[in-house]
Amino acid sequence: MDGNKYSMMIIKEPWELDVMRTAGGKLAEVFHYVSSLILPGISTEEIDKIAEAKIISLGAIPILKGYRVGEKEFPCATCISINEEVVHGIPSKRILQDSDLVSLDISLAYNGYHSDMAVTIAMPHADFALKNFIQNTEECLRVGILSARQSNRIGDIGHNIELAAKNLNLGIVTSFVGHGIGRSLHEEPPVPNFGKAGTGFLLKPGMVLAIEPMLSIGSSEIEILQDGWTAVTKDKSMSAHFEHTVAITAGGPRILTK
Repeated sequence: MDGNKYSMMIIKEPWELDVMRTAGGKLAEVFHYVSSLILPGISTEEIDKIAEAKIISLGAIPILKGYRVGEKEFPCATCISINEEVVHGIPSKRILQDSDLVSLDISLAYNGYHSDMAVTIAMPHADFALKNFIQNTEECLRVGILSARQSNRIGDIGHNIELAAKNLNLGIVTSFVGHGIGRSLHEEPPVPNFGKAGTGFLLKPGMVLAIEPMLSIGSSEIEILQDGWTAVTKDKSMSAHFEHTVAITAGGPRILTK
């Protein structure tokens, strides 16, 4: 979701990082709980309601619900995208099947600070090649996170994700990118999953980024469904999405949503 972007937040006080770490921990707890319920036979609407209740029970705010992009307002607490759906799938009465790929993307706010995370899960009877595709997409996220070091630049993150994806023969969805995150869900700078090494914002301790490769096993082109939100691969090839909220520190990248 692009929404309205704000200026970049730089963490200057230790307590700010502590709050963001707490927000990330709460979001990771939501994923741990909800992921165990993502099984054939449950509807994405049920998953969304369970996730929203869990977020609220942890004293956090399900920030996606009511999130506005222009005149559009997202109706749910989670984005749940299935198979060829890349991102921003709207939960519904759709029932998960035992060969589906399910991408779960959730954001929350806690004490004024935001956290963002996504995972893709294979149902029990998903093809082995699809399960391998999911692992490879997660590996591209790992590569991006390892590149998020002080004195590197934003372009280094995207460049290394792009190299990893191309080496794995995966399509890179270029229509959506990661972003800075902090007091707002979407802040500067944008964090593409492609790019030229040595270009873009200089990474400094105190920056926090949401790094999120979105890959496909086919075309990188997407189209938006009639609901105005759900992005699907144009060739209907399978898609996967992983995301962590990552702090740049003097000691290296720190995953806050672990």
